[in-house]
Amino acid sequence: MVEHRSGSPDAEAAEGSGVSGSAAEAFGIPGSAAEGPGIAAGGSGIAGSGAGGPGIAGSDPDARWLALLMHAAFFLLLGASLTRFLMRHPGEDRTPWIIALSITLAVLYLLGPVLGSRPTPRRLTWLAVLVVVWMVLVVLAPSFAWCAVPLFYTGLRILPPRAALALVALLTVFVVAAQLRLADGFDPNLVLAPPAVAAVATAVFVHMQRQAVRQRELAARQRELIDDLLRTRRELAATERREGTLAERQRLSMEIHDTLAQGLSSQQMLLQAADRTWSADPDAARRHVRTATGIAERNLAEARRFVHDLAPADLAEGGGLEAALHALAARESAQAEGALTVHCHVEGTPHAPLPDRVQSALLRIAQGALANVREHSGATAAGLTLTHLDDRVVLDIGDNGRGFTAEPEGVRGSRTVRGHGLPAMRARVRQLGGTLTIESAPGEGTVLSAEVPLTTVPLPTTTEDPT
Repeated sequence: MVEHRSGSPDAEAAEGSGVSGSAAEAFGIPGSAAEGPGIAAGGSGIAGSGAGGPGIAGSDPDARWLALLMHAAFFLLLGASLTRFLMRHPGEDRTPWIIALSITLAVLYLLGPVLGSRPTPRRLTWLAVLVVVWMVLVVLAPSFAWCAVPLFYTGLRILPPRAALALVALLTVFVVAAQLRLADGFDPNLVLAPPAVAAVATAVFVHMQRQAVRQRELAARQRELIDDLLRTRRELAATERREGTLAERQRLSMEIHDTLAQGLSSQQMLLQAADRTWSADPDAARRHVRTATGIAERNLAEARRFVHDLAPADLAEGGGLEAALHALAARESAQAEGALTVHCHVEGTPHAPLPDRVQSALLRIAQGALANVREHSGATAAGLTLTHLDDRVVLDIGDNGRGFTAEPEGVRGSRTVRGHGLPAMRARVRQLGGTLTIESAPGEGTVLSAEVPLTTVPLPTTTEDPT
């Protein structure tokens, strides 16, 4: 059956122009009276299907609204087509069929969301039935070609790319045929405009789908990068904690070596000497014991200082580095009982108080150096010289002992238990940005010089393990 043109030739021309204009407007062809609704339907179809496809509309509120607009456009166009047919062709035999098919098309369209969004066999069957019912309607009443635009995007959203393009081409052919049936004569615009508009709409839809896919891939890559960044930060934090632990262990080992270990070594030597002379010279043995007791008191003070803040006990008593060096020299001389005399001399005046870290490091270096002098050099005299210069401070420790062949820095001898002193001193000076120099030769004594700059004192860093 073919939709008849009733009335006068003028009426038929009016109907033809009206239908073709409306159908073209549904495709978005400019210059028609209903251009706004047609573009709105097409626009909502693109956005609703492209941005609000199966995997996106569920998570994007804007895409859901656009999808709803596309569905509303379909029912609006279907209702307008049915109303127009009833107004133009009242009481025709095919009217019941048109009404029944329109209701069937509306019900089928409503069943779409119920079947889900994936291209399952049921979903594809539903789409095929929907398109067939629409084609029958277009054959009976060409004005129902208006509904092709929402069907375009329904097919594009569900079908694979090639099948979707084939469906769009088929729908476009039906639209062109319907418009030519309604036209009075051949109109190139009716033949070329629908395919052109369909091609543009399809290209926009495909582009938006690809953009959505790229955005999802970009979001996935960003999540991976964020995960990598978090993992790197955790690894960096763990590395920094390990380095900090190693640096603290090294600092504690140097502190213990320069205080407790040296004190215990001195106590051992004094107690051994007291044991050897206890029967022959009890007074000398008692002096050794009293001296060992004094050393034990100093070690106890150092141990308590470790518990509080690890600052040297001599510095904690006040008076600064100069007073601490004088006290150290006097204590070493007293403990040696005449076997070793230590003098202390200070040159220059500091422009500002020395930083606590510099004072602590220089005092520890002096303690370690004098311990080496007492235990290894066989010297009878030693001297501490602290020199304050404009931009640095220098501590010299010299003795008149047997001396030794100094090894260049970085050359390590045999790794014995008693090999911690010089590497610890070098580590302390290096942490302060300074230098440690050793001048010695067999039979000529030893001079150790620690020079620390005062303009910039760097933060402590992890150095080689002196043990």
